Amino acid sequence: MIRIATWNINGVRARLPLLLDWLNKPGADVVLLQEIKCLTEVFPAEPIEDLGYNLAVHGQKGFNGVAILAKRPIEDITKGLPGDDNDEQARYVEATVSGVRVASIYLPNGNPVDSEKYPYKLAWMKRLRERVGDLLAAEETFVLAGDYNVCPEDRDVYDPDGWAADALCRPESRQRFRAILYRGVTEAYRALHPGTVAYTYWDYKAGAWQKDRGLRIDHLLLSPQAADRLQACEIDRLQRGREKTSDHVPVWCELSEDGEVSGRAA
Repeated sequence: MIRIATWNINGVRARLPLLLDWLNKPGADVVLLQEIKCLTEVFPAEPIEDLGYNLAVHGQKGFNGVAILAKRPIEDITKGLPGDDNDEQARYVEATVSGVRVASIYLPNGNPVDSEKYPYKLAWMKRLRERVGDLLAAEETFVLAGDYNVCPEDRDVYDPDGWAADALCRPESRQRFRAILYRGVTEAYRALHPGTVAYTYWDYKAGAWQKDRGLRIDHLLLSPQAADRLQACEIDRLQRGREKTSDHVPVWCELSEDGEVSGRAA
């Protein structure tokens, strides 16, 4: 069994004690972090490595930044989403762990929608769709996980009408997300919890956590080979109630080892 988790940590140095406590508990073999908000060279590698994790970090000063933490060897690392050599934002890192190609993704927010940020978001999603196509063509077993900054459906946002014009919920954003899925990948949480209303993000403002005014924007997308091995997928809500925590919580999935038959119900 291999457990793969994604967590927008919202500043890895600010949340380091919480992260180390979470990592020190029985849990993920692979952890995909977003919004580390630091340069690669100042990422707090040593205390994480002391817990037995290998690292692949793609950092940026003060903004963005993604990382892969794995208890198994990390191989064939790619930094940056292919398709635009001029894109300098650190939003994508990809590597292979135990035969599974994983990527930590921090998809652009896109707000305000009347600025250049929204076309950048849509173009980035198009590039991601193309990358998914390349990985599928290569018959890779993959899990592409992270903060997608998209609520795929109205049930993934606490106030659909109030958020309808936001970049996270606009029809164009949802269409681009569906276009990625339609390439032939599986959204792990929704595959196992088709009728559940659940969130992965609660703003710090206006008591959003206490009132459960959340969004589901953190997703794990699986290739057919990975989906065949999918055993479980859950949201670790408890982390949002901790002091000085991220506004996102971890989401994780478990895959059976390669060659094992999935034991989950169809």
